Amino acid sequence: EVQLVESGGGLVQAGGSLRLSCAASGFSFDDYAICWFRQAPGKEREGVSCISGSGGPTYYADSVQGRFTISSDIAKNTVYLQMNSLKPEDTAVYYCAAGLVVSPIPNEYDYWGQGTQVTVSS
Repeated sequence: EVQLVESGGGLVQAGGSLRLSCAASGFSFDDYAICWFRQAPGKEREGVSCISGSGGPTYYADSVQGRFTISSDIAKNTVYLQMNSLKPEDTAVYYCAAGLVVSPIPNEYDYWGQGTQVTVSS
């Protein structure tokens, strides 16, 4: 059974940092791309950052470039999203998803985690 489990969300002040984790199981990790998406109330789901499961090509949305860093630990089947200099507009539910290509488009992804809330206070 394919599972993606996110953790690491929480409440942080603007300018602070959080590290999200996405633990994957049930599939060959290095054959897939993992992407972090986020969805704020009333907004569409947005691709934030993606990485090839083997640690290759990456993607960052313009809104997080230079502040967020995605990385993968193949031995642990885990992808991390280090989020620094957080802003109130980063507040959203963050999801990780697995698919066959590195892409910020939600429809490209077959498997999804349950999401973790990130709230940034001003």
